[in-house]
Amino acid sequence: MEPVINTAQWHTRTMLQLTRQFLFLLAVLGCGSSAYAQAVGTVTHLSGVLTVKHADGSTALLAVRSSIVQGDTLVTEANTYTRVKFVDNGEMVVRPSSQVVVKNYVYDVDHPEKDHVAIWLVNGGLRSVTGLIGKRNHDAVSFETPTGIIGVRGTNFGALFCQSDCGSVPTPNGNMPQNGLYVDVSQGAIVLSNPAGQQVYQTGQFGFVANLNTPPVVIPPTQGVPVTMPQSISQNAPAATTAKSTTVDCVVR
Repeated sequence: MEPVINTAQWHTRTMLQLTRQFLFLLAVLGCGSSAYAQAVGTVTHLSGVLTVKHADGSTALLAVRSSIVQGDTLVTEANTYTRVKFVDNGEMVVRPSSQVVVKNYVYDVDHPEKDHVAIWLVNGGLRSVTGLIGKRNHDAVSFETPTGIIGVRGTNFGALFCQSDCGSVPTPNGNMPQNGLYVDVSQGAIVLSNPAGQQVYQTGQFGFVANLNTPPVVIPPTQGVPVTMPQSISQNAPAATTAKSTTVDCVVR
């Protein structure tokens, strides 16, 4: 005689089977938990190939409307620009041949004291426009770079870290930028600090810091390196992407 299974046992077994099938499907698709984590940003513009490295070690090609989650590392190929809009309406444009890590992005509408934004510029360049977090609690926002930390004050600013790889970057004087971090401020102010010192930059100013052991300084506009972007990325209408990943957002390599 077969054992009698009551309704509760049947539901339990059914849920276990469905759970196993769901986890198996995720494994087959190559989508780790990062794909289902809470999104903190969205890719709105893209002009080339954009790769993301998730915190769990998986990687994927991104497209316009792809989600960004905490812990993601954005990697742009040569000639690739991308623009990301975050949950607090902050925006960031990443230059070609760059790596940017979204270490933390916490926005709590009702509890500003819980806000926390930490972006890490590993190499390359970016341009950032402060969102609601930076406007109501600017101390909660920071951008880490290899030569110092940038704090915002309701800002539109650019940052470019050169390591003998900025030869193609246009400069006012036509010279190749020397190695180090360049910043420029289009609106508001930023403060750049490292173990050697601290410097505030206001609207229209340019700055430079060679390394962690030298203080940041203000430099003339003729020596500055403004972080610019193509019109297709700066305009508000979503740009058509040339990447082959327009329908791919979960490919593990």
